[in-house]
Amino acid sequence: MKLFKALLSIAVTLVLIWALQTKFGDIPPISEFLNPVSGFWQNAESKNFKPEEYLHLEGLQGKVTIRFDEHRIPHIFAENDHDLYYAQGYLTARDRLWEMDIQTRSAAGRLSEIVGPKALDLDRYHRRMGMTYGAENTLKGFMKDPMMKMVIEAYTEGVNSYIHHLKKRDYPIEFKLLGYAPEEWKPINCAYLLKLMSETLAGGSSQFAMTNDLKRFGAKDVNDLFPDYPFHEDPIIPVGTKWDFKPLPIPKPSKDFIALMTDTIKPRERVPGIGSNNWAIAGNKSASGYPILANDPHLNLTFPSIWYQLQMTSPTVNVYGVSLPGAPCIVIGYNQKISWGVTNVDADVLDWYQVKFKDNSKNEYWYNNKWNKTGKRIEVINVLGQKPVYDTVIYTHHGPVVYDNVSQKPKEGHENIPVGDALRWIAHDESDEFMTFYLLNRGKNYDDYRKALTYFTAPAQNFIFASNDKDIAITPNGKIPLKFRDQGKFIMDGSDPANDWQGWIPYDQNPTVKNPPRGFVSSANQSSTDQTYPYYINWRFELYDRGKRINDKLKVMQNATIDSMRLMQMDNYSMRAQDVLPAMLRYIDTSKLHADQLKVFQIVKKWDKHFAANSVGASIFNAWWLKFNDLVWDEFRDDKMLLNVPSFDRTEKLLLTEPNSKWFDLKGTPTKETCADIVNQAFTSSVDNLLKNLGQPGEKWEWGNVKETHINHLANLPGFGTGQFYTGGTGAVINALRGGNGPSWRMVVQMGPQVKGYGVFPGGESGNPGSYYYEDMFATWRDGKLNELLFLQSPDEKSNRIRSTLTLSSK
Repeated sequence: MKLFKALLSIAVTLVLIWALQTKFGDIPPISEFLNPVSGFWQNAESKNFKPEEYLHLEGLQGKVTIRFDEHRIPHIFAENDHDLYYAQGYLTARDRLWEMDIQTRSAAGRLSEIVGPKALDLDRYHRRMGMTYGAENTLKGFMKDPMMKMVIEAYTEGVNSYIHHLKKRDYPIEFKLLGYAPEEWKPINCAYLLKLMSETLAGGSSQFAMTNDLKRFGAKDVNDLFPDYPFHEDPIIPVGTKWDFKPLPIPKPSKDFIALMTDTIKPRERVPGIGSNNWAIAGNKSASGYPILANDPHLNLTFPSIWYQLQMTSPTVNVYGVSLPGAPCIVIGYNQKISWGVTNVDADVLDWYQVKFKDNSKNEYWYNNKWNKTGKRIEVINVLGQKPVYDTVIYTHHGPVVYDNVSQKPKEGHENIPVGDALRWIAHDESDEFMTFYLLNRGKNYDDYRKALTYFTAPAQNFIFASNDKDIAITPNGKIPLKFRDQGKFIMDGSDPANDWQGWIPYDQNPTVKNPPRGFVSSANQSSTDQTYPYYINWRFELYDRGKRINDKLKVMQNATIDSMRLMQMDNYSMRAQDVLPAMLRYIDTSKLHADQLKVFQIVKKWDKHFAANSVGASIFNAWWLKFNDLVWDEFRDDKMLLNVPSFDRTEKLLLTEPNSKWFDLKGTPTKETCADIVNQAFTSSVDNLLKNLGQPGEKWEWGNVKETHINHLANLPGFGTGQFYTGGTGAVINALRGGNGPSWRMVVQMGPQVKGYGVFPGGESGNPGSYYYEDMFATWRDGKLNELLFLQSPDEKSNRIRSTLTLSSK
């Protein structure tokens, strides 16, 4: 018996030892993770750092002094530009190495290498969308320019210098959790980040769904429900702006496009609400007499943040702002002379083309009345624990055929990607976007701003500008295809050259305005221009709500200050509610409401139209409006066919001007419903649902509790995000915070003899969850406050905000 117990004890011990050293699925070997020398304990980080630290790094050409403020934001002072970008790469890697690694792996289609077959569909999608193909072409553009070649290579050297000195015990915790090691950084990784941004801001498409709409409803209804210009609009370039250029000839529509628009045909979905705000006021509207610029780009919010904050100084530049972790230069920021920011244009730079192959070999396709050779690219996807997957992607002159047969397309996700069609996407083209930021970082005036924009390809952005010369300007800018109107609204015939992109809108003919008489410029992703602009940019943009509210406030603003701009960034007033709520209230037949419904009706009737955190009215209106919109477009709900639903703008037009429209009539009911019927049904249904789920109106009904705002870890690791927090805002107000999407960086810059910047992003500089600086700025951001940004003019400048200094040198 004793022998049996001893043997059992030994067996259990051996199994335990084996288990502790074995990786199970996504769980790393527990012994390694708990190891006090190399495990997660080593990721705990003190709030305090050594006041002085010196490092010798191979590859530096001189001395670099880095001063860290109370938020651990680095202020880099380098003796030359090479060392400036080397230091930027080194510091970014030190704080955000895993974020840099995982984002570039995702874009490159290499997640399966570390998490196994669960990521295979996503990896294949990114490979087949041509992300690597596009990154390779972008890298060619970088490397052709000697200056950008130096910048990219110096940044890469800095990243790798940190990686080479990194011990296993000091790996970021995510590497330990996933059980893999960081690899050397490559210049192409910088290009991958641009491809990710293009995917986020210019990688969606509704053409497949729109083509299905055309099949289902016909050209007359589709043209009515999806107009080329919205019912409500207040464009970025002021109405009536004169176009001081002779436009190029506009391409003529192809024959098949004309046929689509005059007859009924028989033969990544774009995500609404991805938006941002920026504006700049002239000196005559500010208390200081100098322009003020504000920007808050809205993106998916994550820990770590999408942005990395820093100051960069060398003999050629002194600039402050935010960068993309993994890429050189400041993307949004200011220097001693100018400030700039960006929002998304939403230009139509992604099109699908039907391909006719000669036979099942797919070696040839029909184009321009002849058979043409296809290209084939073999993508090798390494998969953890399995043999590599070899995936052959067919290319036509347009680009990759993302899914050339149904079996390649995943059963879930990517419903907007048509099968058998080739993709023409601006992200595949050779480009040199970093040169734009390199020049803006050093810009001194309006002419420098305009020159910098000529290098920017994608994703097209509304570049806003303010200077100490008291100039303000805005330019919807990028490499925008020359198209006939509505080209790309539907899937096109890939055999007809008339459907190809016919060149580019010249950069100097992109819409722009400088120092408009109204005293401000602004954008919120709405239409770029009025309908007099001669070129086609797109048929749909974000709704006008935020842009209209911004313009209304700026028109009457006088003696503005930094705080005026900060408060405006947090504005929660709903233009949609202003436009539609009075009409909706008038339609309600209160005699048919029961007591609880009547109580709710009185609350929303008295609502001030602000989506404040403590507002009950906001929750009621939101539920009512969404239900109303859902009921109106019931014909567009189809589990078997992807259809594009008309916009909220079209719903508003229907509500306000077409009370007897056929679209109010519900499918499957014997009666013919009108607008009044649908408004009432939407109200009672949405209110009853709120009562059922939340009880009587009270704290649970407050918008801050209903809207479920959160910031997750980039890999959705539990406990590494914020969890749900109480706040106001929604997608259609200036404070466009909804779910996990919202203002990723709020910045306000007061121009003048001494430029002053204020800004904050949710989270902190560090990507280490064990660091105080992982989320030390979150509360400031959540509460709608801004930090004054420390803009040092020399490495020796005295400031009580400096906490430590790091000196880098080669020896």
